[in-house]
Amino acid sequence: MDTKAFKRSLQHSENYHRRGFGHKEEVATQLHSEYQSGLIQEIRDNNYTLTLGDVTIRLAEAFGFCWGVERAVAMAYETRKHFPQERIWITNEIIHNPSVNQRLREMQVGFIPVEAGQKNFSVVESGEVVILPAFGASVQEMQVLNDKGCKIVDTTCPWVSKVWNTVEKHKKVDCTSIIHGKYKHEETIATSSFAGKYLIVLNLKEAEYVADYILNGGNREEFLTKFSKAYSPGFNPDTDLEKVGIANQTTMLKGETEQIGKLFERTMMKKYPPSELNQHFQSFNTICDATQERQDAMLQLVEEKLDFIVVIGGFNSSNTSHLQEIAEERKLPSYHIDSVERIFSEQSIEHCQLNGNIKISEKWLPEGKIIVGITSGASTPDKVVEDVINKIFELKKTPAVV
Repeated sequence: MDTKAFKRSLQHSENYHRRGFGHKEEVATQLHSEYQSGLIQEIRDNNYTLTLGDVTIRLAEAFGFCWGVERAVAMAYETRKHFPQERIWITNEIIHNPSVNQRLREMQVGFIPVEAGQKNFSVVESGEVVILPAFGASVQEMQVLNDKGCKIVDTTCPWVSKVWNTVEKHKKVDCTSIIHGKYKHEETIATSSFAGKYLIVLNLKEAEYVADYILNGGNREEFLTKFSKAYSPGFNPDTDLEKVGIANQTTMLKGETEQIGKLFERTMMKKYPPSELNQHFQSFNTICDATQERQDAMLQLVEEKLDFIVVIGGFNSSNTSHLQEIAEERKLPSYHIDSVERIFSEQSIEHCQLNGNIKISEKWLPEGKIIVGITSGASTPDKVVEDVINKIFELKKTPAVV
């Protein structure tokens, strides 16, 4: 399929909507009441610090809802207001935050069911309204919905669309897109659907394996087994790695994406004459500004004297897990929670580890004076952060007063 031509055709369809429906002011008021926090604004205004009793809270200087997430949620709310009686579906979680997705369910937005690992679009009837989430949707999903004559509301983050444009450029010059991301993640699934030949690498270690294969060759079957779910149909590492381009899932660690890009640039300069580099290597900046800002703020926060850090965000949120990864690299105690309900008591907290396992830690809250670092992923409302801070104050017998 000519994915670029299909997307262009879809965008010119009267059933395609990407700019909202004229309810921005009304929706903004609703979003503010449901997701914003007076306490968080007070802490921001006080140099991101609040001390009450034995507790000092230090907020990261960039955290929480990014522009792309706020835009996607606002468009979903607008969609419900514009189509008050119609059935509305969404192809995935709008963002990776349980409270926001639950709110959409309360607004009677249906989530496409997944059966045996596949989405069942048969539940969607012709002409119904379907929202594409902030992560985007695969071109195949868009085609199914277009063929059904659905009204498509596209909330895809523009940064994600920028990556799609990048892999389209790779395809145009017969480059294999090396995508730094998680092959199961909705965004990477969508990005790879717009690519021609592609290979998905999770981290620098996997990228180094690929780079070594480019320079020295290796066992083809071993390579294909190692990346068995992470390459395009018919991919052949012996011929499809002669020309490569770099792309990324926008929520990955910025520094690692940059390292991977430089690694493949150096690899191609070793493999081919420097004068031919542009024929074998393509690189465009597709690192999301919001992801970068939150990671930079976290890097700054972990340099402070803290007793521990609470990282707040959905357990399936890639950008949130990378914030926790920064704390773990510094050997700083950290707890990744998705809501205040994970804090059971001053003795017990349930949290997600970097390997994805859920753990209950005991005696997590030290006695006496403490300094607590707080950050949250780009899909986390300020209200959820407020609830967590209030809970810590409550357990330390110090009420927060706005």
